[in-house]
Amino acid sequence: MPLKITREGPVVRVALDRPEVRNAFDADLIRELREAFESLGADDSVRAVALSGEGKVFCAGADAEWMRASLDLAPEENREDARRMAAMFRAVDECPKIVVGLVHGAAMGGGAGLVACCDVVIAEEDAKFAFSEVKLGIVSAVISSFVLPKIGVSQARFLLLTGSTFDAAVAREIGLVHAVVPAGGREPSFGEVRDLLLRPGPRAVAEAKALLRAVSRMGRDEAIDRCVETIARVRTSPEGQEGLRAFLEKRPPGWVSGAP
Repeated sequence: MPLKITREGPVVRVALDRPEVRNAFDADLIRELREAFESLGADDSVRAVALSGEGKVFCAGADAEWMRASLDLAPEENREDARRMAAMFRAVDECPKIVVGLVHGAAMGGGAGLVACCDVVIAEEDAKFAFSEVKLGIVSAVISSFVLPKIGVSQARFLLLTGSTFDAAVAREIGLVHAVVPAGGREPSFGEVRDLLLRPGPRAVAEAKALLRAVSRMGRDEAIDRCVETIARVRTSPEGQEGLRAFLEKRPPGWVSGAP
């Protein structure tokens, strides 16, 4: 299996498990990752997902043998191949749970695109990143719709056009990474973050992620209407009512305290 999935209560760990090829993408890994995130997104008992890589790196991008096979694909076969990869990134990006990326070693090409799909990213200080496709004479095309909202047009124009390698400090500066920790420090840092992941209401997280995606594509008037509709619906939902009552009564809400 190209994935290793383990569970710690409401937190699920998904690890890319192809260390012999630096966790590079092939058809099986792409399919398994999409199916895993679609399944986890539909599981109400899951509150957060931690995404990592086994072995020396997070993800080296595309598998060399998979790329070699693509040389013989017809245009429509290439389109289907790209659609499958886009569906995988979309499943991670649109998962209604908080997705935390734990990055070590390197995240290159599609691996860096996978990082862009995470909500929270913790990277070891010696981790390296690159959107390196142009160096192969191709384009960071499929990942660009996920990378651009994360790092902005200016940084994307530099990094996607040059394929330059950059470190975790730069990744944090441009918004691809949110915290940088000493090498080997992923687990303690995730332990500290874990409690933060379980404080928000699970439905509130799903609503917030959907709202952010929608509003980023809307004009101001349409965005305001969407925001008004969302808060009106969420305030009257069972979770919204419980959260507000818990605040007023100075007690933890049920999803934190474990109360029904």
